[in-house]
Amino acid sequence: MAKINTSRRGLTTVFEVTGSVLAMAYALLIASNTGAELLGFALLLLSAGLFAAWAAIDRRWTFLLLQGFYATSAIIGLIRWA
Repeated sequence: MAKINTSRRGLTTVFEVTGSVLAMAYALLIASNTGAELLGFALLLLSAGLFAAWAAIDRRWTFLLLQGFYATSAIIGLIRWA
C-alpha cells in the first residue's frame, strides 16, 4: 500500500508543479500584451487539466470545480482570439 501512495504522491506533485508553471506562463503571456493570447489560453487549458487531474486524485472536489471554471475561461479565450 505504501508504494501506491508514494507513486500517487509523485504523480500529483508532477501535476501540481507543471500546472503551476503553465498557469504562471499564461499570466505572463496575457499581461505582456504581445499578441500571444492563443498560446496563453492554450496553456491555461493545459494547466486546468493538470490541476483537475490532481484534484480528482486527491479528492479535492471544490478545487476540481474551480478548474472547470478555468477550463471554460480558456475555451472562451481560445474562441475569442482565434
